Formats: sequence, structure tokens, C-alpha cells
Amino acid sequence: MGHWHDHSHDDGAHQHGHTHGLVDPSIRRSRAGIRAVFFSLAALAIAALIQIAIFVLSGSVALLADLIHNFGDALTAVPVGIAFFLRSAQAERIAGLFVVLAIFISACVALYETIVRLIHPQELSHLWVLAVAGVIGYLGNEIAAQIRTRAGRRLDSPALIADGNHARADAYVSLGVVASAALVGAGVEIADPLIGLLITIVILKITLDSWRTVRTR
Repeated sequence: MGHWHDHSHDDGAHQHGHTHGLVDPSIRRSRAGIRAVFFSLAALAIAALIQIAIFVLSGSVALLADLIHNFGDALTAVPVGIAFFLRSAQAERIAGLFVVLAIFISACVALYETIVRLIHPQELSHLWVLAVAGVIGYLGNEIAAQIRTRAGRRLDSPALIADGNHARADAYVSLGVVASAALVGAGVEIADPLIGLLITIVILKITLDSWRTVRTR
């Protein structure tokens, strides 16, 4: 009565695609990771477009420098997205290390800029423009950080968690721009480099946390 069919010989064929009609978990994980990367980049792109519009109106060189920095940092999501597309654990580990290196470089750049400002103080201009752009940058980076970090924890992806930490580091930088504009506007000129030094310390802490995340998983 009836038929009994042994599926064991098909296991290898189904392992990388689907299992008895169900989507393979690695494919679901890959798609979820790519979605997280895409939506976080979309949030950053919207923030960048608004900042570009403000730059065109104001011509602020400081804002232009921040825009270039943010565009460069956004590129760290590319190797993470490629790793998810390839469904490669090795590629994901390499992407995680790349992100940690990018965060460390951001800290070094912030420290350099702080030292330059301490030695050669510069008068900030277009304070209200910097403040608005900083708020927009903070919101874009914080949204990206939330998307990447939550997806990274759900998918157990150290690379995606590290990239979320990277976005959060950039959010702190943008928040520092807002604080600098406010304090300098109130007459506290030394606030700009001091806030830069504080942000550098925060980014170095994020670098260490991200390194531990990537190394231990």
C-alpha cells in the first residue's frame, strides 16, 4: 500500500538550494543581510541628499568635508553586502575586519583634526547650517546603526554588528558637530577641538568593542 521513497540521495542536491520545498536557511540569512545593508544605505543616502542641498545653499566647506567623510564610510557596507550575497563565512569575517579598520581610521582622522584645531584654532562659520546638517547626519547614521545592529544580532553576523557600530560612531561625530556649533555660538571657542577629542575617545572605544565582536565569534 502506498509508496515509500528514500530522499537521502537527494540531500546533497538540495543542501545549497532548498530542502523539500523550503528555502534553505543560508539563503534566507543572505537575503535578510542584503536587505539590512540596502535599507541602511538608503537611510544614509537620504540624509546625504539633504546635506548636499544644504551645502549648495550655504557653501560651507566644513559641511563638504563631512559629506565626503560620510560617503567614504558608507562604502564599508559594500564588502558586508557582498559577503552576504556570496553566503561565505570567510568573506564575512574579512568584511568585519575591514569595517573595524575603517572605524579605527575614522578615529585617527578625528584625532588629527582635533590636534590641528588645537594648534591652529579656526573660527567656525555658518553655525546654524552646521547644526542642521549635524542633526540630519545623526538621524541618518543612527537609523542605519539600528538597522544593521538589530539585523546583525538576529543573523549572528559580527560583520553587520561591526558595521552598525561604525554607523553609530559616525552618528556621534554628527552629534559632536551640533554640540560644537551650539557652544561656539555661545562664545566657547575651545569647545570645538575639545568635543573632537571626546569623540575620538568614543570612536576608539567603539573600535575596541567591534574588534572583540569580530574576533570572538
